[in-house]
Amino acid sequence: MTPVTILIPAHDEASRIEGCLDNLLAQDYRGPLAVIVIANGCRDDTAARARARAPTLAARGWSLRVEELAQGGKTRALNHGDRCAGPGIRVYLDADLRMGPRLLSRMVEVLDVPEPRYAGGRLVVGPAKSRVSRLYGRFWQRLPFVAGTVTGAGQWGVNAAGRARWGAFPDIISDDTYARLQFDEAERVLIDEPFEWRIAEGFRALVRVRRRQDQGVAEIARTHPELLARQGHVRPGRAELARLALADPAGFAVYAAVALAVRLGRNADPWARAD
Repeated sequence: MTPVTILIPAHDEASRIEGCLDNLLAQDYRGPLAVIVIANGCRDDTAARARARAPTLAARGWSLRVEELAQGGKTRALNHGDRCAGPGIRVYLDADLRMGPRLLSRMVEVLDVPEPRYAGGRLVVGPAKSRVSRLYGRFWQRLPFVAGTVTGAGQWGVNAAGRARWGAFPDIISDDTYARLQFDEAERVLIDEPFEWRIAEGFRALVRVRRRQDQGVAEIARTHPELLARQGHVRPGRAELARLALADPAGFAVYAAVALAVRLGRNADPWARAD
């Protein structure tokens, strides 16, 4: 059976890492699994909380390795995790995401082929506290890029032939986009199993995160322009946007307001997070 490794970069994720590992334990996957948590630049007890789950994973026949890096940086953590990982399928997972119980096993089925493959679940925006975030998330997850493609937004996997497409991750903002664009649309597989994506809370946070996303894509266009030909259908056309706006005018209003604010300013910190 093809070995599978889960790579979880984690920066100050003490409040979420146990839930992330418990979510893995709730998967219906029964094959061999190695989990590597890369605690990078943490000022909290992310690593200790992760290690506390080792006996529970071992009871399933799974291994847990926790690596601690003094410096932060997601791409640095991903590259370190890749150096620690063995052969086979690799699944990359942000610590704040939660997969549906059948997603991992379905990913392994799709990726267990000799041809290069990239796969991910169907993004579902998680519950939000603020009304503005609920409205934005409701509209955003209906956009074609989110609803009909593999977004790679913190949850995706590749097989060995797919991972051979690139070497180390470059030091860029959007590592997820960089990996996704190593593959043509025909090589990217959307699995109809959900994963819950945590949305930023409040208008200002939404603007910061959306601006960071746009900066990440612009950076790839500047540093790796050859990859853009694989983008596929990302932005809705006017007719498509009008149809979505008519179906959800309140959601569209918030989405449009965030988009306008993004254009009118810039992030002081390009690594802005949802929190």
